Amino acid sequence: MEKWLYVMMIKKGKSYNKVTKAVITRHVENLKKQDADGKIALCGPFKGYPGVAGMVIFKTQSYEEADALCKLEPLVAEGFATYTLAALQVADKENNYLL
Repeated sequence: MEKWLYVMMIKKGKSYNKVTKAVITRHVENLKKQDADGKIALCGPFKGYPGVAGMVIFKTQSYEEADALCKLEPLVAEGFATYTLAALQVADKENNYLL
């Protein structure tokens, strides 16, 4: 059985330097809700990766569901960031690393 995860790269927009603590609080609350709903496999900020704020790896049923969650991200919805979303086919011991 194929397993997929969906990788959101949060890219800093031109107004990213205007992000406030309130925006970050909304961002974290959004992550907490998605995590509580079982939608997040992993997330976190990047250090030393210019132009990219962080990443969220979703474990959703479809690309479309993950894309809808990306659009709810406060950094994106409020215009501080953009995103790219990629589908990642999981290769692990359960599927013999896709061999």
